[in-house]
Amino acid sequence: MDVTDRSDLLDKDLAGTYRRTVSAGAGVDPQIVDADLAALERDGYVILPDLLSAAQLDEIRASVTPLLDKTGRNGFEGRATQRVYSVLNKTRSCDRIVDHPRVLALLDRMFMPNYLLSMLQVINIEPGEQAQMLHTDDGFYPLPRPRKGLGAATIWAIDDFTADNGATDVLVGSHRWGDREPTDAEREPVVMSAGSCVFFPGTLWHGGGANRSERARLAVTAQYCEPWLRPQEAFTLSTTRDTVRVVSEDIRRMLGYSIHPPFIGQVDGMHPKRLLEPGAQQL
Repeated sequence: MDVTDRSDLLDKDLAGTYRRTVSAGAGVDPQIVDADLAALERDGYVILPDLLSAAQLDEIRASVTPLLDKTGRNGFEGRATQRVYSVLNKTRSCDRIVDHPRVLALLDRMFMPNYLLSMLQVINIEPGEQAQMLHTDDGFYPLPRPRKGLGAATIWAIDDFTADNGATDVLVGSHRWGDREPTDAEREPVVMSAGSCVFFPGTLWHGGGANRSERARLAVTAQYCEPWLRPQEAFTLSTTRDTVRVVSEDIRRMLGYSIHPPFIGQVDGMHPKRLLEPGAQQL
C-alpha cells in the first residue's frame, strides 16, 4: 500500500453504514459567513443579532425558569449565579440554540467535519453577582498559544445584555495572544439585545460581568470542539437515547453519534448510531 492509498483509506469512515449528513449551516449565504468570520478574526468575537423571535424567547424562559433552583458551588460558577446542566434531557426549547444555521455555518468553516457539542448550559446571573474570573474556554487542552481555537462558544442573550446586568465581558483581540495574562482593565461588555448571541473561539479571554442591576440576566451557552477532542460534558452518558432519537440530525451528530474518520467514536467496532436502532442492546 503506497502513501496515497493509505491516506485515502484513513480519510474514510471505516464504520461506514451511516454517511455524514450536510450541516444546516450549508444553507447560509456564504457572504454572510465571510463577514462573520472577518469580524471573528479581527476582534476575536462576533455578535449575531436578533436570531430568536420574541415567541421563542418566551418559550425558553418558560421552560428553563422552573429549573433554576441552585446557585454556583464556587467563585467560578458564581455564588449568586444559577446554572442548569444536562439541558437537552430537560427541555426541547434550547435545541434551536445548539443547531442554529448561522452558528453551524461558522463551525463548518472553523472545524473538521463531525465537530462535537462540548457543553450546553443555562446561566442566570442574579443581582449582586461579582464579575467572573477571566478565562479561555479551551485552555484546559494542553497545547501552547498562540494557536487556532480548538473550541468555540456561543452565549445567547435571553434577556438584554447591558453594561450593568452581567453581560459577558470580552478582551478584544486576545484570541491572538500567546502567554500574556489578561487584566480586568481590558474587559469590555458585550451589549446586545435579547435573541442575539455572541460567538467566539476558545482562545478568547472573557468572563461573566458583574450584575449591578436589580434584575437577573438569563442566558444560554452552547460550546463546541473539534471532533478528535474530549468534550466538557460526556453527552453520550448524560443524554438518554430517547432524547437522542428526537433531536435534529445535527445535534445527534454533535452529541457523539458520529465518527471522526477512520474510527474515532466507534462502539464495539460499529457506528454509534446503531445503538439507536430498534432492538439495540443497552450497554
